[in-house]
Amino acid sequence: MLQTIRQGKIGGGETHVLDLVTTLDRTKYDPVVLSFTDGPMITALQRLGIPVHVIASEKAFDISVWKKVKEFIRDEHIDLIHMHGTRASTNILWPASRLRLPVIYTIHGWSFHEGLHPLMKRARIAAEKFITRRTKANICVSESNRQTGINAFSEFDAVVIRNGVNLCKFDRSKEFENVRKSYDISESQVVIGYLARMTLQKAPLNMIRAFAMAAKEAPELMLLMIGDGELKEEAIRLAKELGVEDRIVFDKFRQDVPVVLQSVDIYCLPSLWEGFPIGVLEAMAMGKAVVASDVDGTREAVKNEENGVLVTANDIAALAGTLLRLAKDPFLRQQLGNNAHEAIKANYSVDKMTRQIEDVYQKVQTT
Repeated sequence: MLQTIRQGKIGGGETHVLDLVTTLDRTKYDPVVLSFTDGPMITALQRLGIPVHVIASEKAFDISVWKKVKEFIRDEHIDLIHMHGTRASTNILWPASRLRLPVIYTIHGWSFHEGLHPLMKRARIAAEKFITRRTKANICVSESNRQTGINAFSEFDAVVIRNGVNLCKFDRSKEFENVRKSYDISESQVVIGYLARMTLQKAPLNMIRAFAMAAKEAPELMLLMIGDGELKEEAIRLAKELGVEDRIVFDKFRQDVPVVLQSVDIYCLPSLWEGFPIGVLEAMAMGKAVVASDVDGTREAVKNEENGVLVTANDIAALAGTLLRLAKDPFLRQQLGNNAHEAIKANYSVDKMTRQIEDVYQKVQTT
């Protein structure tokens, strides 16, 4: 069977694919992965011995690669296709239909969202409607995303299967390297961790503005920003403009996410929209106090003031105030983190997620 995703970088969707292919029942499924860009995910799959291929394309509806994709699918003797995300789907549907293969589509957050130009938003809604009506099954990673699909276009049918966490990898009881030393961060400092692609969606500039406000009243605060993206250079410039460049550590993406999470006190994700954020789930699994925007699927995982704190997206003052409150209250951080850890153990394991997805595969193959 084929798992296909747009890019080889590591993000929520890519982590989902990695976890899925490593936990599939190999007596029933023999996964092959197709990406349209290279990146760390490709290397990770190769190390795991999972067949992975790249057909280079940065475009949606890239007709120039459709024939290559069709030949690849035929050569690999694929009998079932699972598409992850809109970009991959637009370059898979035509080859799949020509080969008369069943297709499943997981929506890891819709391509249309607030802030888009109205014409662009309408075009993306039309594209998603086109895709979802040409699949054998659609999977949403949150109930919020399913409702958004129903509201955007009628007759949308989907099952909700929430993302899971690899609890063997994200195990807070393990001994991990202390990365604070490598970043010259002392044990007495309170570290906020932002581990995400630095894109508009993940709001890195809001993160820095809120941190700068909180840092004025909490000299013990440090911010660790791990990731890359088109806004990274602007983020570095903003840190200098706000005079907090010596309180923020920037680093490129790291694959040893549990190691980094173990060394932070607060995990913060001020996204403008989300599907069902795996980064938040991973931080919760590691028993970290989570601060996140009150958006989409995030609010389905984080229960405000119970296993994390939710703040209104784009409310920088509220975000700063929440970070300051947690920085000053280690007992609250521990309480939220413990509750978060228990919530993930009870509800969001990757094994549970994979078994639910396998049920979808079985239904598609028998109808």
